[in-house]
Amino acid sequence: MTTKINRRALGAMGGAVLLAATTLSTSVAAEDMTLRFAGVFPIDHQGTKMMEQVAADVAAADVGLTIEVFPANQLGSGEALFEDVARGNIDLASAFIYADTDPRLEFLSMPFLLGGWDDMESTLLNMDSEFNTILQEITDEYGVRVMAQNPEGFIGIVASQEPENWNSFDDKGMNIRVWSSSVVKSMVEELGYQATTMAWGDIFPALQAGIVDGAICCTKTATYSIFAKSDVGTHFVEYNSISELTTFYASQRTLDKLNDDQRAALQAAMTKASEDFFAYNRENDEVFGQKLLDKGYTILRLSDEEQAAMATHVQETVWPAMAQNVGQDIIDRLLAAKAQQ
Repeated sequence: MTTKINRRALGAMGGAVLLAATTLSTSVAAEDMTLRFAGVFPIDHQGTKMMEQVAADVAAADVGLTIEVFPANQLGSGEALFEDVARGNIDLASAFIYADTDPRLEFLSMPFLLGGWDDMESTLLNMDSEFNTILQEITDEYGVRVMAQNPEGFIGIVASQEPENWNSFDDKGMNIRVWSSSVVKSMVEELGYQATTMAWGDIFPALQAGIVDGAICCTKTATYSIFAKSDVGTHFVEYNSISELTTFYASQRTLDKLNDDQRAALQAAMTKASEDFFAYNRENDEVFGQKLLDKGYTILRLSDEEQAAMATHVQETVWPAMAQNVGQDIIDRLLAAKAQQ
């Protein structure tokens, strides 16, 4: 028996086949994505190596995802990256999250909140901590997802000379760079310094030219890698007040385009890189301290009594003033979590 097929039905069937083929093609194409990963560390810094490790691990997962790494401020300074990621102009970033976008983010620079490497691990590396819960609540409002944290150690002051009265609250006779943080500016002024707000990318030439006498910016590792190797600076003042923290964060717009396997591979790679970076820095903090000494630097360390006195003074003078920008509720949550540790 011969079956007759209506031309209109045949046309509809053909259209359905074409639509299915087009949909399948689009689905496959969407799965093969290339993401741009922006960073701020120099090319040979361990932080950049961790970005490259993320790219390699994601590639090895074979989920149709490629990551291109752009270190050394190639896609913009740390101050600009957050908004570019929020808009979806950049997919991923490894950088400190500045408070330019939202004053509540000043809590990331809260001085003397942490007391050592164990505190960094439980507060910063642990993505379920109250610290990171607060951060995610804020960044969610901007369409930015925090993927992992990268505590590098405690920052100090890189200086071109020894500060006067460096271990007291008296005038230091020095002008030092601070990042765009009213909290950090207040802290260094409480310690007796003059403070000049300056973007990260301007520090190196400003120190070279003598525009500033120093900068609060870096761990011993970064001080060696960025300044000492280039014969810039002579002293490192180890106040241990604020942890150097870069964050792996992603545009939610980008994450929404990925499939489950791709998101899982990206998260796993960033979590591993975060843990590896922390372990490296914890193990090598004193190693780079010795490298600074070998390079001719002088490291100035407070005694336990001086450290405690400085922490108490800053906590009593700077913390209460933070409430105006950060919010008393956030400060209360951080201090409650600290008390439970």
